Amino acid sequence: MSARQDYGTVWGLGLGPGDPELVTIKAAAILKRVAVIAYPAPEEGDSFARAIAGPHLPGGQKEIAIRMSLGDGAFPKDDVYDRAAAAILAESVAGHDVAVLCEGDPFFYGSFQYLYGRLAGRCPVRIVPGVSSLMACADAAGMPLTARNDVLSVIPAPLPEAEIARRLEDCEAAAIMKLGRHLGKVRRVLQAAGLIERTRYVERATLDSEKVMALAEMHGESAPYFSMLLVHKRAEAWSNRSGGDVTRQGATS
Repeated sequence: MSARQDYGTVWGLGLGPGDPELVTIKAAAILKRVAVIAYPAPEEGDSFARAIAGPHLPGGQKEIAIRMSLGDGAFPKDDVYDRAAAAILAESVAGHDVAVLCEGDPFFYGSFQYLYGRLAGRCPVRIVPGVSSLMACADAAGMPLTARNDVLSVIPAPLPEAEIARRLEDCEAAAIMKLGRHLGKVRRVLQAAGLIERTRYVERATLDSEKVMALAEMHGESAPYFSMLLVHKRAEAWSNRSGGDVTRQGATS
């Protein structure tokens, strides 16, 4: 990269799934020293990423709110990311380090990738991995993702029904993300595959509003953006109890 040595570094900081205590030591240290923070935010209201980082911020830093319509399934929002990248680049050129706050991990379905594509090669960009929602949901459900030689598939719920069904056929375990208005469709696929009883629903993992239940007990055709389904075809692959599911205290079995 040809960026000048006096450019500030842009940090893509993974903040984890929501609990501020799951922010890594490295990310917390960077939050305390950067001059500028940038973060995705809804068109109106507060930023979830900003709320996660809040307890680690010393105050007095410049803030860039990247406002957009969140969770609407439209991506990438080129005009929004073009403007945000230009603002962040200007701070870097001025010699200011910038922390871009990322829910979960920046490179696991993270919106930071759209900024990374616009900034890499123009200024120094570094990534700090974060605890992903995938791991947080597995912990919340008391449901190990994989064991032995299991194949895990991460399946976006907006895919067509036939494609979701095909992907489920080719794996022992699956995490189905981006549920939103697609919950009813996904439930139909799982019902046809005989997997309803092998599926857990997790919502807002690690937060006070966390919910965990068997999908069979989850009603309605839609779910919040921060929700996930965990599917395992062979509970005996990761349970030491004969024929039993592993469930966390307080979770619905």
